Amino acid sequence: MIKKVSLTALLLAMMFSPLVSVHAEEIFGIQVYPGAKLDSETTQFLKDSLHLNAAAYRTTDSVAKVTTFYKGQKGLAVVSEKKEGAMFMKGSYELTVTIQNPWRNMKTGQQMTDTLISIAKPK
Repeated sequence: MIKKVSLTALLLAMMFSPLVSVHAEEIFGIQVYPGAKLDSETTQFLKDSLHLNAAAYRTTDSVAKVTTFYKGQKGLAVVSEKKEGAMFMKGSYELTVTIQNPWRNMKTGQQMTDTLISIAKPK
């Protein structure tokens, strides 16, 4: 039974994970980094605590690789670029993309060592 449930969950996740990216692309008007996974807990923090229309994604790829991807996105301008992170902006605060590694999980206080991508726009 457990194997059947796990297989079903895996198949559903594989079927619907592209929809999460498509939905974010419709909302924000830019592509989500390929292979990045939605971090629902961090997304909720951004929405509730910072009052942003936002989504957070995680990847094991380096900041440099993710930064290179977003440099190729039409309409995004580099605001800041460092070894441990980068920030892009579209328009006059119409949209921001931040890339961080390391980053701190705001709920647990734990320092995370994967790359966090936050896409946000004012509500």
